[in-house]
Amino acid sequence: MAERPAAAAAAGGGEGGDVSPQDVLRGRTDGDQRMKSSSNMIRVFISSTFTDMSSERKALLEKAYPEVLAFCRSLGLVFEVVDLRWGLRGVLSGDHEACEVFLQEIRSCQRISAGPQFIALLGNRYGHRALPHLVPEKQFEALLSKLSKNPKGVKQLSQWFLKDNNAVPPTYVLQPITAHYPHYSDLRPESGPQRDNDVLSWRFTETQLLQLLRSAAADAEAAGDITAEQKQEFFTSVTEREFQQGLLTDERQPSALLFVREIPRQRVRDGPKRLAKYMDLTADGLLDAEAQGLLAGLKSRLYATSQKILNLHCVELSKGSIDPKRKEHAQYLDGVCEQVVSQMKARISAAVDSAADGRQRKVWGSVEEEKEEVSDWVVEEVRQHAAMSAELCRGLYGREGLLGKLCFTMWESTTVPHGPLVVHGAAGMGKTALLCKLAQEMRGVLEGGAVVVIRLLSARHPHRPDIDHVLRSVCLQICLACGLAPPSPLTANTHLELRRFFMCVLAEASQRGNTLLVILDALDQLSDQHRAHKLRWLPASVPPNVHLVVSMDTNSEAFANMRLKLETAASFFEVERLSRDDGKQIAESYLRASRRTLTLEQSDAVLRSFTPTGCPLHLRLMLSAARRWTSFTPLTDIHLGANTQEMMSQLFLMLEKKHGKELVGGALGYISLAREGLLEAELRDVMSLDDDVISEVYRRSLPPTPSLIRLPPFLWARLRRDLEDQLEERWVGGVAAIGFNNRCLYEAVSARYLTSERRGRSLRILAEYFLGRWSGKLKPAALPGLSLLLSDRKVPPQPLWFAPGLANVRKLQELPYHLLHAGLWDELRQEVISSAEWLYCKSRVCGVSSVIQDLDQCSQYMDCIETRLLRDTLVLMKPSLDFLDGHMDMSLFYTELLARLCALATPFPSVIGRLCSQCEEWLLTCPEPILVPKCSFLQQPGGALQHTLTGLQGGVLCVDISVEAELLVAGSDDAVVAVWSLADQQLVHSLQGHTGAILCVKVIDSSAHCLSLAADCSLRRWSLMSGQQLLCIQEAVPVDSAHSPVHLHLSEQSRQLFVYTSTQVKVWRLDGAELLSSSSSSSSSDEGSVVLGVLGEESVVSLCDSGLLRISHPVSGSQTVETQLENSQRCLTLMSSVMLPKHGKVFLVSKEGFLYQVSRTGRHTAAEFPLIPSLLSVTEDERILIAGSDRTLSLFNIDRDSVDGFLDLQHDDSVLSVCVSSDCRLLASGAADQLIRIWSVTTGALLDVLCGSDAPVTSVLLYNGFVVSASTAAAGVHLWSLKYDTRHKPTAHIPAGCAHVTVTKDTDRVFYVQQQSREVISWNNNTGSLSERLAVSAEVCCLELAQHKRLLLCGLTTGTVLIYPLALPQETLCIPPPESLSRVLCLAVSPQEKHMAVAYEDSVCLFEITTRDSFPTVEGPLDSFPLSLLHAPLSSMALLSDRRLLYGTSCGEVKLHDLSGSGSSSALEPHRSRVTCVTASNWGTYALVGSEDAVQRLWALNPLVLDHTMEYKGFFFEGVLSAAFSDSDQFVFTGSQDRTIKVWDVATGNLLYVQYVYSPVVRMVTFRNGFVALSQQGSVIREVFRCPEHISPDYNPLRNVRAQYRVTSREKNQDGPQSSVSELQDFNPAQFNLNLMSMLRAKPSSTCLIL
Repeated sequence: MAERPAAAAAAGGGEGGDVSPQDVLRGRTDGDQRMKSSSNMIRVFISSTFTDMSSERKALLEKAYPEVLAFCRSLGLVFEVVDLRWGLRGVLSGDHEACEVFLQEIRSCQRISAGPQFIALLGNRYGHRALPHLVPEKQFEALLSKLSKNPKGVKQLSQWFLKDNNAVPPTYVLQPITAHYPHYSDLRPESGPQRDNDVLSWRFTETQLLQLLRSAAADAEAAGDITAEQKQEFFTSVTEREFQQGLLTDERQPSALLFVREIPRQRVRDGPKRLAKYMDLTADGLLDAEAQGLLAGLKSRLYATSQKILNLHCVELSKGSIDPKRKEHAQYLDGVCEQVVSQMKARISAAVDSAADGRQRKVWGSVEEEKEEVSDWVVEEVRQHAAMSAELCRGLYGREGLLGKLCFTMWESTTVPHGPLVVHGAAGMGKTALLCKLAQEMRGVLEGGAVVVIRLLSARHPHRPDIDHVLRSVCLQICLACGLAPPSPLTANTHLELRRFFMCVLAEASQRGNTLLVILDALDQLSDQHRAHKLRWLPASVPPNVHLVVSMDTNSEAFANMRLKLETAASFFEVERLSRDDGKQIAESYLRASRRTLTLEQSDAVLRSFTPTGCPLHLRLMLSAARRWTSFTPLTDIHLGANTQEMMSQLFLMLEKKHGKELVGGALGYISLAREGLLEAELRDVMSLDDDVISEVYRRSLPPTPSLIRLPPFLWARLRRDLEDQLEERWVGGVAAIGFNNRCLYEAVSARYLTSERRGRSLRILAEYFLGRWSGKLKPAALPGLSLLLSDRKVPPQPLWFAPGLANVRKLQELPYHLLHAGLWDELRQEVISSAEWLYCKSRVCGVSSVIQDLDQCSQYMDCIETRLLRDTLVLMKPSLDFLDGHMDMSLFYTELLARLCALATPFPSVIGRLCSQCEEWLLTCPEPILVPKCSFLQQPGGALQHTLTGLQGGVLCVDISVEAELLVAGSDDAVVAVWSLADQQLVHSLQGHTGAILCVKVIDSSAHCLSLAADCSLRRWSLMSGQQLLCIQEAVPVDSAHSPVHLHLSEQSRQLFVYTSTQVKVWRLDGAELLSSSSSSSSSDEGSVVLGVLGEESVVSLCDSGLLRISHPVSGSQTVETQLENSQRCLTLMSSVMLPKHGKVFLVSKEGFLYQVSRTGRHTAAEFPLIPSLLSVTEDERILIAGSDRTLSLFNIDRDSVDGFLDLQHDDSVLSVCVSSDCRLLASGAADQLIRIWSVTTGALLDVLCGSDAPVTSVLLYNGFVVSASTAAAGVHLWSLKYDTRHKPTAHIPAGCAHVTVTKDTDRVFYVQQQSREVISWNNNTGSLSERLAVSAEVCCLELAQHKRLLLCGLTTGTVLIYPLALPQETLCIPPPESLSRVLCLAVSPQEKHMAVAYEDSVCLFEITTRDSFPTVEGPLDSFPLSLLHAPLSSMALLSDRRLLYGTSCGEVKLHDLSGSGSSSALEPHRSRVTCVTASNWGTYALVGSEDAVQRLWALNPLVLDHTMEYKGFFFEGVLSAAFSDSDQFVFTGSQDRTIKVWDVATGNLLYVQYVYSPVVRMVTFRNGFVALSQQGSVIREVFRCPEHISPDYNPLRNVRAQYRVTSREKNQDGPQSSVSELQDFNPAQFNLNLMSMLRAKPSSTCLIL
């Protein structure tokens, strides 16, 4: 898998030195040259003898390691201790591999650890001096030659050491103890005597063999046959070899610690037996003088070379042992622990501070550090795949022909557009290796500027990558390698945008002449997110110079879809079986690399088994086993499976026989169940929690310390060594997890070990482990021979945060999956779904997409509506999080959650209610300024709206549905036709080719094709399967039809296509694009002839102004039928018409109020019709006529020659669209008020009102219990369910984009006026329904509300001001217009509501609001002043309590005029653009003036002086739209064009908080310690503001937005002059000067700047 980090070694550079990032991005590295990668792991090997230092090791386990673990976690490091002697009294395996296992683990620690790697504990035991497991042939035979006089000794050595000719060079192998003493490892009680006898016999045999080898070695050295070092190997203990590996050969001694314990004196009575644990004894129980001498030599070398790391302790033993209960011994153990902790911390800190590559270390799980550079993670991912690719293509044989075919096909298609190449085959056939080899070969063939991109999608199985990550990664690599602009965060995190970008980046690379090879292996291993296996994201055509090669399993869904997508068989290449000769070559290469060979019989057995399958994976498994065969291994002991599955079974049997079934099954099962692999420390922990594993381990002997039970680490290390060919390390974030290196093994493990019961139990253990359930607690254990035992398993705690801002990444990755699949759903709801902290933490660390995926999985298994609602909430929040690139802080995350879910807290208390409580509780105690939502004002989840189908950029003009194929086709005014699958709501095709708005779309040919007609006069036919254009008719539509609707009619039987406008008809043959007929009404003798439509197969119906109706047959030339309509002798003005093909009739409605029914034969009837419809249609069965006129929708029964009205459905606004279900029971209507209404056709009852379109509904369709709606004013298509839980139905709000709005302080009433409307609508915000209509005589141009006196003021274009008392809405006051009849521009009410000002085009008047007989009246005008013709129109104003009027104009002028009698007027500092907001404070001391530009000014009114100039430039738009002061005038809230609400400190001018609300806020009203507001979207916002007394100087209000601001304040002294506190020279919102952050910290009241 990924190359392991060269944690502190020069190996990071490899043989060829470091590779530049640009070479990596271009794919110009073969993986042999390696870049250094930083490790975030501290892995320490503990070296000591078995018994000598057991007390110290136990103390370290209980006291030191947990503290070091916590310290490492606080730095974002993983801490692992490898103490292979813990839990064992001695190595009893009998296979002589212990020493090799120990040394291999030391090398692993040195390779992996970023800091300390080795801790040596040395007492008074030299340690066991084991027989060598392997002795080279020449060396062994030299030793035998020195024993020629001792034939008995030679015979004994020859019995125990057998020559292995399979080793290269040949080696003598020490036989397992059980080969001669079969009961040595037999722990069964009944075998006790035989075992004791065999153990004793082995001790004497081992001593004899060692004596023979040592004496022979001494003679051989004296004779010069071997070196002194070779001789010393027969005398050295295992412990010294570890020291040599970990200490004496390590030049970087700070990475190790050394602890030496000396015993100052030995009492006489403390004989060898008492000191057996602490001294080396011979086999006969005497003190081993030779070992003591070797120990003294070792210590002297350590004292000389390791002074920097030496910790020396002198301890007197008590009764021959270390007793932790004795004070002096306890102090000694505490001292050792303290030294280990302090020195480890120092070493780790030093290692962290000195990063290997000089860059700042990437802290794993940190949410506070800056986001990793895009190029960094892309380079790292590319490097990992390149390293894997280089590893996999080694030893590839037998594929030369297939490689040649692929290369030739690519060469042939280089200069022309072409399709992708598909490599397919059965599992295990070597598809991945083939593609890796292809990449390697193409690197050598392509020119230097070429880019090779390879992704191995099955590399992290069982984890399946999602298509978004793959496309994002590939696009970024291509952009960085080719110098193209990378995608924006929003594009990179939006599936459809990412798909478009992928196509564009391939095209742009092609246009630049770059040769690009993209290889995507194992597409069938993609996750099913966005239905990736449908391959809609994969281009069917690739531009020149670009090659796309993919692979997949032949039996996969992906391959079936690829067959449908690509029509040519030349694009498919099958990977077939290998021949016997190919297998022989592979075997020889593999064995040569392993420095092994096989006997002829063994080789023949392997090839015989391989030949029938020809499967590379099968061969690899056999070779992995054969690598361990010796030349003397009998064929009867060789077990080869006939195929891959049988070979895996043989592997499992071998492992179970050697290690135990529970241990093997447990380890492999946990690895396969882990979502992202398991760290080795985690695997040891979970196996320590598994009672079945523990019971097997301690089946024959009790654990050394029953109160502390864990899996002995040595057992896992032995198993790990035997699994090295099947496991791989996966490095992510500097942390190595282990997983299987092929999918088939994962599947085999699942089938063999993970039965339903075992899987559930293992998942539960994993879930409890990541919950931290057993950390610091005693877990019951049932061991053979013991009653129920409570023991500490010593597993670490699992908090969500290791330190402030540092998350537990492994818990985030694994816990939800295991809780879900273990069935621990209550814990899942408690710990994950209903935890606001969890949701924020995982969104920030792993990305919000990962949280959505978790909740998706939960929804699949759990019938929990709240989970689905929460998932939908995060989907709604995702664009904001993507825009901020994941940098949304906790306060904003909680605020947005609350603003979306607040209304659902009561009906859904268990999850959503709990979430809202947590959010509100945290926000109310937040140590920083914060706005706390008090209602749901952002789009909430749930309700009828199920999906918004995106993929179009313009308004949707036409829609059609294919019920059979479950496809939805829509055309937009951006010239694009979009095709969606209604089954999975995914975009299937984006059909591009038209250059004008799409006027009509129609699905034809049993849903195989569709037609599109556009304003560019072209008609196109498309394949809905491939998305390819099949036909294009350029002049299908008359050129002069720009202002006339264009219609399409298809005659299925004759395959004729009628394209007609009101003046012209063209008839085309659909199959051959042949023009059959073209006729124009302008050529007709009748003036004003209008084409009505096509009736049946080819009858064209037209009508003249004179009332003459003509039915012609332009193609067949049949006789034309003409008829003169009754009641139309003088003139007939057509309003609407509709064709009834089943009845063979056409219905016409005239402006004169008549409905005409005309048959094909010309027979007609006429009858009065009650309305003049703007909308006329019939149901599918032609039984009901539907007519819409303004706000009324009328339904009529069609009965032969008469129609009878039976329903009138009243709407609140004009009806724009209608659809009736196929069974004629339901009717859906869309209206201009942006609502969809569902009616019962039988009763006329209004069944439901669907809110959320946010645009007039111009298209509506009913489909299988869903409503499909669209608007010409919006780009999306909405899909609504008619069956949903009404508990989460959102309350309807006023229409979006109203011309004028106002709201009461208690938010119960909203008043609005739509564009160019002559009525004011009163909206009940509590019920979400229209309350009443207030009719007015002219167009409304402004609205104002006197909150306390409850008066609604309405200014008209005629100059009239209407005043509606809300308590008596039927009573209306009126201020008549001025003599000039000037229109009303603005209205303003004083703070105490005693006066009101009316601004006309030519004057401003002051009126008094009083009460007479408890009824409000208006007196005046009390005062007025004229406005000159040259004066710019007033745009906003505020009336102060002292009758001064502050106003601004459309040209930016700001003036203060005194209306109290003096008539004085003073000009204030003007703005550079239209003044959009003038707001006075509640206490009359301040006023805020804001304009369309980036400037707003805060004025003190007594005396009049400019306090602050606040300039704010956002990422999108500028300009203040509304403002309100807090009730104490301490803060001012502003609503801006950039869709944010900002909070400013009135005293200092500081910006305190910015909140993004998705829509401009157009009206604000003070309410208690916050405000009430209305957004342009129509939502009512109610929030309170909390601000602590002291704000941190590091607080940055712009951390969640991309913007700049500065404040210029006057210096407040006695004289009161204005002076600039800060001047920023270059104020450019696109250029971010980070040096200004220091100014924020130094003086936070003046300036802040951040991205």
